[in-house]
Amino acid sequence: MSHSVKEGHGDPSETAVTPDGDPVLAARLTVPTVPGTFVRRERLVEQLTEGARSPLTLVNGPAGAGKTLLVADWIRAREPGEVAWLTVEPEDCAPGVFWTYVLHAFGHHGIALPGNIGSPARPGEVDHSLLARLAAWLNGRDSRVVLVLDEFDRVAGCAEVAEGLQFVLRHAGEGLRLVIVSRTEPLLPLHRYRAAGELVDIRADDLAFGAEETAALVDRHGLPLSADGARVLTERTGGWAAGLRLCTLAAQRAGDPESFLKEFEPGHSTVADFLLGEVLRVHPAETQDLLLRTSILEETHPDLANALTGRDDAEPILEELQRANAFVEPIGHSWYRLHPLFAEILRVHLGVRHPGLAPELHRTAARWLIRAGLLDEALPHAADAGDWELAAAEFIDQLAIGRLLTGLAAERLDGLFARMAPEASGPAPDLVRAARELAHHDVDRGVAYLRRAEENLPGGDGGDAAAVRLSCAVLRVLAARVAGSADMAETAARAVAQAERALPADRLERCPELTALTLTDLGSAQLWAGRFDAARATLSDAVRTAQGPSTAFPRHEALSRLALIDFLYGHPGRAESHARGAIAEAEHSGLPVSDGTGMARLVLAAVAIDRDDLAAARDHLDQAAATTTAARDPIVAVEQAILRSRLLCARGDSGAALLALDELAEQRLVSAEPSPWVSERIAMATAAAQLADGDPRAAVKVFEERPGHSCPEGLVAEAWARVAAGESERALRILDGLPGPGNRGPVLEVWGLLTRAQAVDTLGDSSAAESLLLKALTAARPHHLRRPFLEAGPWVRQLLRDRPALAREHAWLTGTLSRRPVDGRSREEREEYASPRPEPLSAREGDVLERLAQLMSTEEIAADLHLSVNTVKTHLKSIYRKLAATRRGEAVRRARELGLL
Repeated sequence: MSHSVKEGHGDPSETAVTPDGDPVLAARLTVPTVPGTFVRRERLVEQLTEGARSPLTLVNGPAGAGKTLLVADWIRAREPGEVAWLTVEPEDCAPGVFWTYVLHAFGHHGIALPGNIGSPARPGEVDHSLLARLAAWLNGRDSRVVLVLDEFDRVAGCAEVAEGLQFVLRHAGEGLRLVIVSRTEPLLPLHRYRAAGELVDIRADDLAFGAEETAALVDRHGLPLSADGARVLTERTGGWAAGLRLCTLAAQRAGDPESFLKEFEPGHSTVADFLLGEVLRVHPAETQDLLLRTSILEETHPDLANALTGRDDAEPILEELQRANAFVEPIGHSWYRLHPLFAEILRVHLGVRHPGLAPELHRTAARWLIRAGLLDEALPHAADAGDWELAAAEFIDQLAIGRLLTGLAAERLDGLFARMAPEASGPAPDLVRAARELAHHDVDRGVAYLRRAEENLPGGDGGDAAAVRLSCAVLRVLAARVAGSADMAETAARAVAQAERALPADRLERCPELTALTLTDLGSAQLWAGRFDAARATLSDAVRTAQGPSTAFPRHEALSRLALIDFLYGHPGRAESHARGAIAEAEHSGLPVSDGTGMARLVLAAVAIDRDDLAAARDHLDQAAATTTAARDPIVAVEQAILRSRLLCARGDSGAALLALDELAEQRLVSAEPSPWVSERIAMATAAAQLADGDPRAAVKVFEERPGHSCPEGLVAEAWARVAAGESERALRILDGLPGPGNRGPVLEVWGLLTRAQAVDTLGDSSAAESLLLKALTAARPHHLRRPFLEAGPWVRQLLRDRPALAREHAWLTGTLSRRPVDGRSREEREEYASPRPEPLSAREGDVLERLAQLMSTEEIAADLHLSVNTVKTHLKSIYRKLAATRRGEAVRRARELGLL
């Protein structure tokens, strides 16, 4: 609603002059007009409405924050006679002038004052009884009056005005609500109002626009702006209302408003003119100089500001700027921060006023921050000064090399040192370069820089020399890990321990990531070399290092590798526990999923496959593939390929499984040294896929081409292939070489028992086979290991069918065995493959097919069915023709799809 002039009886506006004889200016009593482009922000309106129920509301913010229009818009919704408005001027420091204007403001807005209140007689004072009569009259009113004092900062230092205002407010009771709009805090006892809950504070942070409000403001000016554009503009301006409006007005004249608003140059714009004119130039020369010099900083301290100005007056200047809301805000512990847009404009102005000064200011700031122990804050300034020797030397001296390899700052530090000039020389710059290259898995370049740093190591036993030697040793462990050399890693780890002894314990305690990284890299190298017990001990020590953001990734990686070791030893429960611990460590520390190792998910996938939970296995595999390490960690790459092949075999697609393993064999692994157990894992997976494809001779050939075994699992895998190829006695001899039951986990135990059972069964000892099967079932049951029994072939199902009591006892498994195999192909592929239906098989062909699925050789089938070998071959040709297959595995898979098995 509009607020017109309404003079009541006794209205002091009839005396249209102030005590010093100047006319009362009606413009100061008028509520400012709110433009049509104004954006009403309901969250602030609600705060003002809430303030109307409290004695005092303070709207406090810098120039251009939108304070006045916010309150003016709120007043439009109120009834005439409820609100009085006064825009304060500096001459109002005279109490008589101030109160004359207050009384005229009441009358101007239709609030009739009784004649007995009177008016001030002299400009420099006001009669106390006048204030008492005013307060008493307000306290006796039936309705409240809201008095808005805009730009009150102009009289903020006038104690007499503040005292009189406090007297009236305190004694007016419910009759007066005061709204003060100011850049600074008034001299009122605000602490009392806050403690009593009688003050509503609307501060600069409240006044700042959010991205959605920015979009609404730009839209009011008829400009399109995407959500991303609104976010960028809000960040650039800090949500500052005047900056947003000035940018938007300028964008109306641009050819591409969206690009202009996202990329405008604040140093050369109307925004700069506003801030330089309204904020910078109103201050004395010393204050301007301090603002310009400290603009290079994100945060400043009085002592740091003094170092940049060469004076000692920073503390009072910063305090005054903060009180004046001059785009300087305190952030605690005597530190201050400039508004980001103001700082950006000041930096441009610094270059104009003092060309070439910025690099020296950055160097001074870097050295001060280093002395203050603030390395993170110092490094960007050293970089901006071009002093890379200083940046690298301090980085190494403070044992921060590990932070380039792990932790929340790794990406930022990598980007910072990526700018390092090639001219920067010495051990420290070369160590930083080596760390960056090794972190990016460029071993050759990393080792070259590392070798050059080692050739120029400083002499002596001082702290600097010890820090350089420790950094070298830590990077040597990492280089050895990437090169796949456990011997080199163990040698480098001993060098780490020796270098640590030359450094104070408290310095090392501040850098726990060095220990965590060293142990994890060493344990990984030992794991690659097949030194499982040593790797387990080392990785367990890594897990026990101090918890925190800097050690989160190495602890996560160590837990993941411990999970793999547990799985390789055949302990699914332990493996699952360590894997879930690794995932929990990553989640607890906020480590992005993409930054995880993927190994924990692979172990969970392996356990899920053993339990025949193929959907869960697929999910874990997909999540592992989404991590960035999957492509550069050889163990992860190998395990991922192996588990995908296992999953494909479990889904009946052995051909795709073999193809996946062939592709893995063609890849050049990162490691320079081969891993015997990794090679054996690939061989075992290949043999398993060959068996699933119905070619036991090819499976046996895999092992014949690489004699010897590096792990017990390989023995069982070869024995399994030998049984399938009809070499049961050879298989039993291989199984005799297994370590005792106490040295192998339940998974290996189950596979070994099943292999032995099938071997003795083919040799005619069905009683022993049944006994061994019972032991396998007993060992598998606590761990829900279903996959070994599914891959053992139809003889397990037949035996359980012949022993109903045994089947009932192990119902957890029999339901799985009765299911048809899962086909991993799409529905369209299955339909295409399934049409037309094949010619029915004869009863004898069905017998041959069932034994074919048990991986029996042609000779074994002939002996089992009491047929000649040629007759079996004839039946096989007929089976292949009817099933449209060309090989054993394809025929078996097709028969399963059709429900013939």
